[in-house]
Amino acid sequence: MDNHENNIIAGRNAVSEALRAGRPIAALYVLRGEKNGSIVSILARAKQKEIPIKEVDLKKLDFMCGHAVHQGVVAAVAVKDYADLDDLFRLAEERGEPPFFILCDELSDPYNLGAIIRTAECAGAHGVIVPKRRNVGLTFAVGKSSAGAVEYLPVARVTNLADTIETLKKRGVWIYTADMDGQPWCQTDFSGAVALVIGSEGEGVSRLIKEKSDFIVSLPMKGKINSLNASVAAGILSYEISRQRSRLNTVNP
Repeated sequence: MDNHENNIIAGRNAVSEALRAGRPIAALYVLRGEKNGSIVSILARAKQKEIPIKEVDLKKLDFMCGHAVHQGVVAAVAVKDYADLDDLFRLAEERGEPPFFILCDELSDPYNLGAIIRTAECAGAHGVIVPKRRNVGLTFAVGKSSAGAVEYLPVARVTNLADTIETLKKRGVWIYTADMDGQPWCQTDFSGAVALVIGSEGEGVSRLIKEKSDFIVSLPMKGKINSLNASVAAGILSYEISRQRSRLNTVNP
């Protein structure tokens, strides 16, 4: 079954043909413990293409495909092809601007990623970068929550975020990571080439990514809650970067 409305492909033959045809797939959902018959070759092809594979229960698969016959496998089709890292740099060059990217470190909520893509496009970023593993991809929910921004902003999916950070640094990009223990966001110079790292909803940014960062920046927490939603934090920091790039001064009291 190929359900274009929900960007879901269900059934072994349908999923196998989608993989063979090179259709962009955000993730593969397989019935937990299912390793028989054509599932073996489907899993092998998905691993070869570095498509995230998630083992789930029967109830999840039934829900995803509206209780249609799925034969233990469902593919979530990407709403748009992923870009290459060079595509993001090319967009910055075409605009005559220093690169401005947002990196997502293991975001699991599609609505957060969609909101980040939407804000990034509005704030003038040149692209979003997500890891292939343990991060939501360009699913239907992400596309919908981006309010169409995914059509205009390139999203690159990389094998290893830490290695990508090293590549960005070699290409002259400074890495700014949002975390609780950092310098104040409003006292940070974002005027050059910027890659802003936003961590996962529960764990924040991983230790390795923090170690590879050039700067750690923090937002003030005045209430009893000690963290912000990932997309909210990304929005605040993105617009500070946009403000500095536009050379807009704050109003003096």
